[in-house]
Amino acid sequence: MKDMECLICKNGQTAPGHVTVTLERGNTIVLLKNVPAEVCQNCGHYYLDEATTEVVMQKGQEAYEKGAELEVVKLNVA
Repeated sequence: MKDMECLICKNGQTAPGHVTVTLERGNTIVLLKNVPAEVCQNCGHYYLDEATTEVVMQKGQEAYEKGAELEVVKLNVA
């Protein structure tokens, strides 16, 4: 993913960075740390590429299926 104008604030440009993503489904909350993303330098909104989104959703589904209430995962995506 290339640097782009933020679609939310329309004033910032994105740059590569890392974020914490929070997913919630039913009684399960999953915090995924160190997620690579394009992050707006103005408002902090982030954008994930398709491959990263797939990994994030898979980790969330795994936590939900095993009945976790709170799971914290440090993502190691290249």
